[in-house]
Amino acid sequence: MLVKTFGSAVYGIEAITITVEVNISGGSKPFYLIVGLPDNAVRESMQRVESALQTNALRMPRQKIIVNMAPADIRKEGSAYDLPIAIGILAGSGQIVGEDLDKYIIMGELSLDGGLQPIKGALPIAIQARKEGFKGLILPKQNAREAAIVSDLEVYGVENLCDVTGFLNGDLQLAPEVVNTREEFYNSLCNYDSDFSEVKGQENIKRALEIAAAGGHNVILIGPPGAGKTMLARRLPSILPPLSLHEALETTKIHSVAGKLAAADALVTVRPFRSPHHTISDVALVGGGGNPQPGEISLAHNGVLFLDELPEFKRSALEVMRQPLEERRVTISRAKFTVDYPSSFMLVASMNPCPCGYYNHPEKDCICPPGMVQKYLSKISGPLLDRIDLHVEVTPVNFNELASERLAEKSEFIRERVIKAREIQQERFGNRPDLHANAQMSPQMVRDLCKITEAGQNLLKRAMEKLGLSARAYDRILKVARTIADLAGSEEIKLEHLAEAIHFRSLDREGWAG
Repeated sequence: MLVKTFGSAVYGIEAITITVEVNISGGSKPFYLIVGLPDNAVRESMQRVESALQTNALRMPRQKIIVNMAPADIRKEGSAYDLPIAIGILAGSGQIVGEDLDKYIIMGELSLDGGLQPIKGALPIAIQARKEGFKGLILPKQNAREAAIVSDLEVYGVENLCDVTGFLNGDLQLAPEVVNTREEFYNSLCNYDSDFSEVKGQENIKRALEIAAAGGHNVILIGPPGAGKTMLARRLPSILPPLSLHEALETTKIHSVAGKLAAADALVTVRPFRSPHHTISDVALVGGGGNPQPGEISLAHNGVLFLDELPEFKRSALEVMRQPLEERRVTISRAKFTVDYPSSFMLVASMNPCPCGYYNHPEKDCICPPGMVQKYLSKISGPLLDRIDLHVEVTPVNFNELASERLAEKSEFIRERVIKAREIQQERFGNRPDLHANAQMSPQMVRDLCKITEAGQNLLKRAMEKLGLSARAYDRILKVARTIADLAGSEEIKLEHLAEAIHFRSLDREGWAG
């Protein structure tokens, strides 16, 4: 008897419906075969299915069973096809009623006792199921809230195989999972654990991060150990504009595909903050592998990627980030398919000024030998540094500031100013939906939108000559000055805006490293 059930495969952040065809026919001895480009995890499913059926007093037919997974030219990976295969076998052997199988997408990994383990990519699977007109989705209970944010689709979270068979036979009533997406979204919006008001002193660094947030600029913090670089970077998401519902759904899809969503989470409602260790591999950073998965730069989509101790990262890992930084997406190509992952993030990096950490320190002496500082800084390539708009020197906080009882400005007040600046930019780029912030402007747009007065040109010329700023610093200064003007509500870029922008180009100065 031939029975069809329906599952789903995830490629990139999109899903493709897979038809699982189970044919049970007579034979002198049991014979099980899975075809349709299955990987090892799918081939092993027969052992898990057999054990789960026997444990739950169900019968595994001792006949010839052929399972075909169509379309047969798409590779099927992972253990999430256990449940649709098991249901197909039960329906084909007459142990359950198979009348409604064409109404549901069924996914789940089976334990040997029939329990269900969570799967990856439940959200894109639910979106595709609704798009193709399926009535509902049956999947493990841990993934139910994540899938239930898709409206007009009945999502049933089940704990074991018996729940599924009872439901399909009509012996068990299951209540569909219900999540009020907008309520979930707005209740948790901007719910951050840390706040800028907790940071003592460092007003100039907070100002730099406010500018970075307002214009979407990448930033590098340079300072000695213990100066507060990591603490400040971790609070940056709290001053970024809140996620829109569209951004929240897109971010949730990526985290769903990577299996990073907790069972209690339905939606990612705060901007992600990812901080990979400097030993990370190229593939883990940008994504890939035999079965391509999102990397850290995609998990940081719509949020912040923080690279602590930037010169300690492998040069190859940093170089592969250059293209995604420009294109705001990463393409992973294989012989038979290509997947795209979005990766629009703000890069925040931190580093010591030298190997010992105390070059330019106000109180401690640097013990690095001559030339070592320049050698240390040269670990960061020019093309990568070219994509970082603000270079900020961080100095240690003195005791009086640390002991002060004065409360610093809260993140919510800084965020309000950032949102106003972003609204000005949205209006400016109204005819370009792909542009959201000043940092994304092309060189031609910089010439058109960042015009400065003759006095400003003279100031910029003197600064470049006196400080030895490189040519690549010119566009960066104009972009940052445009953002500073937006924060001030000014239509034109004034001299004070330019002067502040020039201040944030430390690493471009000749002789900065001795």
